[in-house]
Amino acid sequence: MIIIITGIIAEYNPFHKGHEYHLTKAKQETNSDGIVCVMSGNFMQRGIPSIVDKWKRAEMAVRNGVDLVLELPLVYSISSAEHFAFGSVSLLNSLGIVDYLYFGSEEGSINKLQTVAKTLVTEPQEYRNLLKNNLHLGLPFHISRANALSDYLASDDILNVLSNSNNILGIEYLKALITLNSTITPMTLKREGASYNDTSLNHSFVSATSIRNHLKSNSLHELASLIPKASHDFLSDLSHSDYRFVFEEDMFKFIKYKLLTNDKCLMNLPDISEGLDNKIFKEIINSNSLDEFILKIKSKRYTYTRINRILTQCFLNLENFNLFALSKMPVPYARVLAFNTIGQNMLKRIKGCTDIITKVPKNNLCDHLKIDILGTKAYSILQPKVNPMDDYLKSPIIFK
Repeated sequence: MIIIITGIIAEYNPFHKGHEYHLTKAKQETNSDGIVCVMSGNFMQRGIPSIVDKWKRAEMAVRNGVDLVLELPLVYSISSAEHFAFGSVSLLNSLGIVDYLYFGSEEGSINKLQTVAKTLVTEPQEYRNLLKNNLHLGLPFHISRANALSDYLASDDILNVLSNSNNILGIEYLKALITLNSTITPMTLKREGASYNDTSLNHSFVSATSIRNHLKSNSLHELASLIPKASHDFLSDLSHSDYRFVFEEDMFKFIKYKLLTNDKCLMNLPDISEGLDNKIFKEIINSNSLDEFILKIKSKRYTYTRINRILTQCFLNLENFNLFALSKMPVPYARVLAFNTIGQNMLKRIKGCTDIITKVPKNNLCDHLKIDILGTKAYSILQPKVNPMDDYLKSPIIFK
């Protein structure tokens, strides 16, 4: 009998030992009977394509101990940390069965993160005045906000908390829970091993970034001791079946073509401002790789990740949608990618709480689902093993 259900939010790009540790601790510390994971689809929050498609990553997740995998709609999965978190938490909240949200953070304690989150949601007048003063100094928003929080909460340590990416994402999860008036209880695990951007393989828990970088030019054999056996076996089987891994550089020629032939393609994207579009159009002409292109554009105000997201949104033709409005809406459905017997029982409990999608309808699609389908079509250009119509053709992967 399922009594306690714990939700986690992940990308699993790919599933590694840090994820395995997080999953094990989630089960132990919440005493859960079932784990539901909200997972990004074919494109990630940092504006890159997934190394393998969403169905295969969902299968990898269930093989490693997740009970039910739901897809985070593309609108949120390639958005800012705030909208990524809001979409993920709103999906978990809509299920009506989730007791805990368990996430990793550098802080490792919920109290300080919760204090920051409450301040950002309620925005006391004193904090707003401090923020305004910092912005008047010409500082970027994220620095102004960090300084204002540090002064308002009278804590120098806040600056350190806000300098770590998992802390920032965790605060956004907590903000979303508060905004949604959710009954889900948040818990956090101190992140161990390499940071997200660490490219070294010399850690007990190597980062997904280092694994992907290794796979660009090396074999899977050297990763055997660094990722769970289920992940290694799964990726090896894919590699032996001529399933090629996908990397962000694979998008470049398509992005370059679109920018050179459509000078209106950036107009409606939410992160475009202050002449950034002009800079992009100027630098694309003489750029020969995605990394070279982004490095020519990036600045203190426009980070590498922000530019990557813009270019991916361009690649996906998302200028035709109101991304800002869509990303502020709670997720309108739960798209099922994979589940086991426990997950199947969880789905029975969810029925009636939200719209569960196991088979994509052909008519009357909402914009969120239209964008998910566009994402698969675009991903199929990068990964020939994916059919552009797979969203209509594939059913959830079931493990008995």
